[in-house]
Amino acid sequence: MSNAAIIVGEVTHERERPAKHAFIYPLFCVRLPLSALDSVDAVLPINRRGIAAFKTRDHGARDGSSLFDWIAALLQREAVSVTSPLAEVDLITFPRLLGFVFNPVSFYVCRSAEGDVLAVVVEVNNTFGETHSYLLTPSLGAHLQSGETLFATKQLHVSPFNQVVGRYSFRFNFSPQQWLARIDYDDGDGHLLHTHISGRAQPMTAANLRAALLRFPLQSFAVVARIHWHALRLAIKRVPFYGKLTSRMTGISRS
Repeated sequence: MSNAAIIVGEVTHERERPAKHAFIYPLFCVRLPLSALDSVDAVLPINRRGIAAFKTRDHGARDGSSLFDWIAALLQREAVSVTSPLAEVDLITFPRLLGFVFNPVSFYVCRSAEGDVLAVVVEVNNTFGETHSYLLTPSLGAHLQSGETLFATKQLHVSPFNQVVGRYSFRFNFSPQQWLARIDYDDGDGHLLHTHISGRAQPMTAANLRAALLRFPLQSFAVVARIHWHALRLAIKRVPFYGKLTSRMTGISRS
C-alpha cells in the first residue's frame, strides 16, 4: 500500500523556564501518500465515516480539495521543485477518531521520484481555530537530509503562556521505518521549549489499525484534554500568562 503506515510512538514536551515542566505520552499517527489516498481507503476511510477516518478538509485549503495539488501548487509558487519535480507527499498526522480530531501539528514530507526530500511543510493549528504552515527547504544542496537543522520564525499564536516571538528549529528522521520530528523553540532569550514526536512505522493494515484503536480509543479527545490540563498546571506554577495574542500572519511562511 505504497508508503502508507501507522506510526506508534510517543510525544515528549519539555519547558525550561521560568518553571520546569515536562510530559510524555504514547500516541499513534498515520503516514498517508497523498497521491494515492484511494489505496488507503479500504483500511482507513477517506472522506467518509468510520471509527477512524481521514478527511482532506481537515488540512490544506480546508475545502476538501486535493492536498497533493495544494502542496504541488505551493512548491511551484515557491520554486522549490524546479530541478526535481514533486512525485509524492507523505502526510504524517492524526486521523479522526469517532468523528473528531485536533492536530496541533502535521507534517507534509515532499519527495522527488528518487525519494529525495525536497521540502517539509509543517502545518500548525491552535485551539482558537487558526492555522499556519511553515515551508522548510534546504539551506545547502538540493535536498533535505535526516538530522539537518531547519529554522522558521514563529508566526502563529499557539499557547497563552508564550509570546509570538522567536524562532523554531526543526530536525527530522526521514527513514521509512522510523519517524522523528524534533522541534525546539527559542523565544529570543534562549532555549525555552523542546518537543519531539517519534515512532516506529507499521504497515497500514486493518489488523494494525485495529490494534492502535484498541490501545488509543480516545486519543483525539485526550489531545485537547491534555492541552487544558497542562495549561492549568502552568498557571499553578505561575508561568506568565499572556492570553490570546494576535498572530503576525496566517497562511504560509518560508524560512
